[in-house]
Amino acid sequence: MPENNLYIALIHFPVMNKKNQVVGSALTTIDLHDIARASITFGVKKFFMVTPYEDQEMLATQVIEHWTKGVGAKLNPFRKEALELIRVTRTFEDAVTQMEQEREEPVVTIATSAKKTPGSITTEALRKKLENKASHVLIFGTAWGLADELIDTCDFLLEPISGAADYNHLSVRSAASIYLDRIINGR
Repeated sequence: MPENNLYIALIHFPVMNKKNQVVGSALTTIDLHDIARASITFGVKKFFMVTPYEDQEMLATQVIEHWTKGVGAKLNPFRKEALELIRVTRTFEDAVTQMEQEREEPVVTIATSAKKTPGSITTEALRKKLENKASHVLIFGTAWGLADELIDTCDFLLEPISGAADYNHLSVRSAASIYLDRIINGR
């Protein structure tokens, strides 16, 4: 894989609720910490936290600044380094535009879902796609997952993570870590 051509986006709108309605979801600060730490561990270039809500954007910015510029930066330099990967945007399109401008390359969009969907690609197939020069963004949904309207705009949909049981409702931070390990390390 070319160095640093993989990004992550965590979407808070449009996502689904348990009634299968399109909604916006609230920020969970632990997602910022854990996904940033997984991102730096696996060599992700940037981690975009996407929310259209001003109060959620302000909360994310406060958390990030505490750990990158405030007391937290002095107390835990490792967390500072991880949280420096986070960028907050209002829309997914804004995030893609920043990625395109940063690397001056097109961006391949890869949605994730816990639902089995015909035509989904495997992590092995995605790993091979990452060998080209293009930027790639792995997109995660909060709440009950990405809305179909966003998935339908993506270039690919990654197959769901399967475990030993039929239960399939991982936290987004767990799913991000598992996918990154499988994509980067080939597990």
